[in-house]
Amino acid sequence: MEEWTNKDINEIMAEQASAIIYFYTPICGTCQVAGRMLGIVEEITGSTFGKADLNYMPDLAIDLKIESVPCLMVFQDGLPVEKVYAFRSVPNLLGIVKKYL
Repeated sequence: MEEWTNKDINEIMAEQASAIIYFYTPICGTCQVAGRMLGIVEEITGSTFGKADLNYMPDLAIDLKIESVPCLMVFQDGLPVEKVYAFRSVPNLLGIVKKYL
């Protein structure tokens, strides 16, 4: 996964682009496990997802109404279309991601 900044995410929204972004905080144990699971999904799909540390973008977290971490957010046409908070399994995440690839 590529580390994205607040500016990168704002550009996705301004350009009305599509993206899958993983929001996390580094000291969150659940985020660490979810990140590993998403790494496997990246390898399987051959896609690259963005990841962003919410500690550095609290205003964006409020604007996007991110309720907790980890959070996987899918953007289409620059708008969030799905938020995932429950990282149940790799097959579950793969199914979610494949709907948008």
